[in-house]
Amino acid sequence: MKGKVTKKKVKELRKQIVRKPQLVWDCLGLKDKQEVFRFANRYKSFLDVAKTEREAVRAIEDFAKKKGFKDITKAATGNKFYKVAKNKNIALAVLGKKALSSGVKLVVSHLDAPRLDLKQNPLYEEVDLAFLKTHYYGGIKKYQWLTRPLAIHGTVFNKDGKAFDIQVGEAQDDPVFTIADLLPHLARKVQADKKVSDAFEGEKLNILVGSLPIGDEETKERFKLAVLEYLFSTYGFIEEDLMSAEIEIVPAGGARDVGWDRGLIGAYGQDDRVCAYASLEAMAEVTAQGKTSITLFTDKEEIGSDGSTGAKSRFLEDFVADLYEITGQEASAKTLRACLLNSKALSGDVNAALDPDYQDVHEKRNAAKIGYGVCITKFGGSGGKYGSSDANAEYLSEIRRIFNKGKVIWQTGELGKVDEGGGGTIAKFLAVHGMEVVDCGTPILSMHSPFEIAGKGDIYMTYKAYKTFLNSK
Repeated sequence: MKGKVTKKKVKELRKQIVRKPQLVWDCLGLKDKQEVFRFANRYKSFLDVAKTEREAVRAIEDFAKKKGFKDITKAATGNKFYKVAKNKNIALAVLGKKALSSGVKLVVSHLDAPRLDLKQNPLYEEVDLAFLKTHYYGGIKKYQWLTRPLAIHGTVFNKDGKAFDIQVGEAQDDPVFTIADLLPHLARKVQADKKVSDAFEGEKLNILVGSLPIGDEETKERFKLAVLEYLFSTYGFIEEDLMSAEIEIVPAGGARDVGWDRGLIGAYGQDDRVCAYASLEAMAEVTAQGKTSITLFTDKEEIGSDGSTGAKSRFLEDFVADLYEITGQEASAKTLRACLLNSKALSGDVNAALDPDYQDVHEKRNAAKIGYGVCITKFGGSGGKYGSSDANAEYLSEIRRIFNKGKVIWQTGELGKVDEGGGGTIAKFLAVHGMEVVDCGTPILSMHSPFEIAGKGDIYMTYKAYKTFLNSK
């Protein structure tokens, strides 16, 4: 630029060409802020009843029914359908005016979260106390699960195949469970002088469940037997039933507001139930004017999306085939491929928010921040983008236009510095169909901990992003 540039010209130029990050709270009026807090209260209620993937599926199904969605395996008419698979997956669809062959708009999130699972032979006694053995699920910092109140959630099948649901530790008068830790006076050699990864062993994440004996001094394993007697008299369980059980240990207690201003939510399982709930509410407001919209909720993301209920399963294809059939069209392999190839998706998954106390592990210019809206993550993976789908520039441009038009406050982010770590999401398992996909979700502090932190403004913008995307042409 030739000649002298005035301060006014510089100011105009900066406003015209420089992107300034937008704080959600600076962009909302009073009524919008009130709606953010109302949305947050509904979300907290969902978190409290959806601490496992099975519970989340039940809560989503209940919500869907209230909003007029019909079970596609039973219904023959309508344009709003859902389907449950193996009690751990659920998909919702709103049929649009355009043909399925033109593709669908898809938001996918996962319902599982890091936790402790019971082993198949869990119950034992040691030093006159009764314990349950666990195997941790997903990426956790093991020490975060010690000396805190824990709850037991799960499903147990008896010898006749009858299922019993169990939930203990959530009601006000329930007992809770815990994992004991070593006092600091005795921890120097066995913990303090070791690396964190070595100081806390997975085999020592044992749940304390009983301390009262049954019988007299001659009774063998009387503390273990006392627990078994309680389970039998309360639920009708016998010890062998635990071998065919699916029991998860999760933090006890409900979602809470964080801070005097109540601008944050602290809770277990926000990765990734925050995106799940946001997409659920968004789905209830789809207008069905353009392409068919689908929200898919999967399992097993935290352990690689394997198994019959993970994103690598064929549940999505099966559901799309059902949509073809209910609209009177042939659901052949070719038509399914055409639909998925022409589809566009948001992989609803969280990203790590910039941690004020550990800023050095982030690349601050490309880190998401609490309060600055939903986060678009172009790629994940680790190192040289290994294990990532890496969204196309054309698709990012489209998403950017959709969000800007819908007045969605958004930001971009990466999961740490290039050589610090990284992580994978469902996106690459959607991309295998040839569809366009990018990760898009809420920034989280203390991710994978028993008490994750999310900003209410960011949660609301995640919902708004999904709603805007699903209703876009």
